[in-house]
Amino acid sequence: MTTAPHPEPTQAPATGRLAGKVALVTGAGAGIGQGCALLFAEQGATVVGCDIDPAAAERTRGIAAERGLTVEVTGSLDMTDPGDARRFADEAYARHGRIDALVTAGAIAPHMASAADMDYHQEWTPTMRGEVDVVFLPVQAAWPHLKASGGGSVVNFASVNAFRGSGNFGMVAHCAGKAAVLGLTRQLAVEGGPFGIRANTISPGMVRTPATESAGAHEGATQRALLDRIPLGRVGRPEDIAWCAVYLVSEESAWVTGGNFPVDGGVLAK
Repeated sequence: MTTAPHPEPTQAPATGRLAGKVALVTGAGAGIGQGCALLFAEQGATVVGCDIDPAAAERTRGIAAERGLTVEVTGSLDMTDPGDARRFADEAYARHGRIDALVTAGAIAPHMASAADMDYHQEWTPTMRGEVDVVFLPVQAAWPHLKASGGGSVVNFASVNAFRGSGNFGMVAHCAGKAAVLGLTRQLAVEGGPFGIRANTISPGMVRTPATESAGAHEGATQRALLDRIPLGRVGRPEDIAWCAVYLVSEESAWVTGGNFPVDGGVLAK
């Protein structure tokens, strides 16, 4: 006799690893941000997300509703604009009375060029804004609300490319930007400690997202070269990264700050 497979849960549990927490997630419309927003809601958090793309924000709301979850996602908000970043944090705090976590998953696709060929104004500067400003500004906006809430967790995203270069793409700006996020986050850990604010980074390896698909990272020779570098033999999924973020936002990591967590299939070990 065969049994039917267990259906996926259609309703968030009454309790979970993030029960009672209010979590802000930037870039919640797609990719890692969407994965974090949905998993956080499944784990009991009240999730307030934003995205620069209103259509992407709507898709995340729809996916959440299909799963019996509620995820607030506002579009369009640009996290490289100080006013939008403040509005995102201030309105979330006004609605919910506290902020317990900020996950800065929003990013703008970096320009790929070598140091010799990269244009300062058209490629270097926009990449820095899209990888560093997009972290700093929402953190600055949420900081007073985290303090007022008695502390909380900030999760930023570096990359394996903060630790190693690439032979497949011209990543001079991308590597510099992600290394900057590491340094920024360590300083946040020092400044936030007295207020109970923890700050950590996750360094993903190659994750299949709309952005990496559009860059051609999952096709042909590029895909084969990437897979050859991954001991576990596959690229990541957004939920692989989101589970690490759940840990860093939960009380399980209450004594963890200033750390970096590679979630890369083993790339940095090879």
